[in-house]
Amino acid sequence: MSAQLQRDEPELNASDAFLERFVALHPKEIDLSLGRVEALLAKLGHPERALPPTIQIAGTNGKGSTTAFLRAMLEAAGKRVHVYTSPHLVRFHERIRLGADGGGVFVDEDRLVETFREVEAANAGEPITLFEITTAAALLLFARTPADVLLLEVGLGGRYDATNVTPSAVASVITPVSLDHQKFLGENLTAIAYEKAGILRSLTPGVIARQDGEALASIEREAARVGAPLAIGGQDWQAREERGRLVFEDGDGLLDLPLPRLVGRHQIDNAGAAIAALRAVPALGVDAAAIEKGLGSVNWPGRMQRLAHGRLAAMLPEGSELWVDGGHNPDGGRAVAATLAELDERSPKPIVMVVGMLNTKDSDGFLEAFAGLAGRVYGVPIASSAAARTPQEVAEASERAGLATEVCASIEEALAKAARASGPVAPRVLITGSLYLAGEALAANGTPPH
Repeated sequence: MSAQLQRDEPELNASDAFLERFVALHPKEIDLSLGRVEALLAKLGHPERALPPTIQIAGTNGKGSTTAFLRAMLEAAGKRVHVYTSPHLVRFHERIRLGADGGGVFVDEDRLVETFREVEAANAGEPITLFEITTAAALLLFARTPADVLLLEVGLGGRYDATNVTPSAVASVITPVSLDHQKFLGENLTAIAYEKAGILRSLTPGVIARQDGEALASIEREAARVGAPLAIGGQDWQAREERGRLVFEDGDGLLDLPLPRLVGRHQIDNAGAAIAALRAVPALGVDAAAIEKGLGSVNWPGRMQRLAHGRLAAMLPEGSELWVDGGHNPDGGRAVAATLAELDERSPKPIVMVVGMLNTKDSDGFLEAFAGLAGRVYGVPIASSAAARTPQEVAEASERAGLATEVCASIEEALAKAARASGPVAPRVLITGSLYLAGEALAANGTPPH
């Protein structure tokens, strides 16, 4: 089984066997194009034309959190919400959440296998990437399961991402754009933002989170070209913290709301983008009460998630804190570092980091954000990805950032060392650097997403 799919599951199941076969259908993991997935969807009877009202979400950072806020608020309004996200943390099934009364659920093994069997037969061995064929399977499930809304998160980029095959949407959301995946999307913000803006549609509201000026200019040019009306963060809507509250303001008025349950100041902006999207589509019927309830119930595993219980948490001294965050690029690092600094202001503790990263990511840029903040970094491997940097490579990047570093063979070894090195004040430990590592940590702790 491919390490990038397995994510420490205890044993293979039937869906894993399909995923293994799907990987072999194309020589590249990523090959941005719409032709292959469109051909397969045609053979399946065009399920992309029978979806519930769809909100599509693209961006570099904050996609998952914004999607989580949207789901929580919509479900608080009594809506059945389908959700498509990637990557998964522990099991592939996390990528496909099917809407149901009382809250959505991950697709079960039987339905997933049945759908995989159908798409495999329809594809008939034609070249197609893993993400493309599994996206087709997800769209088939969404089309066949009644729901009120579909939240469709882009996998990579937007313009040529396999999710960008739906003929219509009720809103398009673009979260902050920054440098990441330059090999596929372009070497600068203008090029990357152009690819993200490929999800914008004529006459469909485009909700744009606060952006770097270069990225925003690129998005605005594309919006003008296709005729998409924009609601831009910092211009047409504002989300800010005031006196321990979240204040949202747009042309329709002001909302005075509780702070979101998700930790970190960057979550104010993510919540704001979700609120702006829902207010751009009044027909969805999400009122202020549902927005407030959603802010308090939102859940997004692997993003500044505190592990208060479990096997890994139990390895640390009493009074310690164990956190997990899948941040992996420089902007993500700065957001996580800012959140750690906030926590330290409220309750000072020695900060220890357990870091694993992929060789496709800017390790130096990510780790520089923690200079002067973290007392020690333990470099660890990522067993679930063949593209992982070695612990020594992580340590070298950490040292270049001016951080004290040790090399460890596993998360468990790093936590054991952190426990032995702890002084009179118990540490605050953060496992970070990759969503793959976050998934491994959740699995090892016995607290997978649900």
